[in-house]
Amino acid sequence: MFAAPGAYDRAITVFSPDGRLFQVEYALETVNRGATIIGLVCKEGIVLGAEEKLESDLQDPNFTWKIYEIDSHLGAAVVGLGSDARVLIDQARIYAQSNRLMYDEPIDVEVLTKRIGDIKQLYTQHAGVRPFGVSIIIGGIDKSGCRLFMTDPSGSYRSYKAVSVGVGREVVDSILKKEYKEDLSLDEAVTLAVKCLKKALESRGEEPRLRIAVIPVETKRIRMLSDEEVAKYLEAVG
Repeated sequence: MFAAPGAYDRAITVFSPDGRLFQVEYALETVNRGATIIGLVCKEGIVLGAEEKLESDLQDPNFTWKIYEIDSHLGAAVVGLGSDARVLIDQARIYAQSNRLMYDEPIDVEVLTKRIGDIKQLYTQHAGVRPFGVSIIIGGIDKSGCRLFMTDPSGSYRSYKAVSVGVGREVVDSILKKEYKEDLSLDEAVTLAVKCLKKALESRGEEPRLRIAVIPVETKRIRMLSDEEVAKYLEAVG
């Protein structure tokens, strides 16, 4: 005998008759309504980008982090609940540093992504908890080359050449499908990321405020672009 229809979304451990976990779907909806993030792989490195919103004119504009450095060779862009993201980012940093201490080498991008996915998955199968309401795009350069992954609230993860998540995803994906190429230079990839995010914001009537980070193959070190550098790209895309 099935429980009442409204009961399926009261506990994370209860599947609906058609095999859905509503709490996970609600977490995915939180992600889909968040500020857009983007990640691209190109022949010269990795590009991570994010829309950044200020909740108040009095807020410090340097305190709206959506892109984080996990290790020198690895970064992440987050969308969804910032508090949930912070906990996972801190855990990712611990994993990355533990790997260096134990094996004396930087952690593989997929290994780190899987570990974060494992934490997320754990919170979809126990009573008394809720899923993490955050998706994370993780990009970096390891011994396998340039790698880009995205993990969602269910704990699953996939590898991408280019990916976007958030409220502007449809606009961004339509541009990426037309203009993304694997042989883009790093400068061209940054330009494309800026264009995608700008168009997504303009489609909602919002002013562009972006954060961009790059991980060049030359240095294998993540670098956040300055506001002045981002402004030049915004001017270039028109």
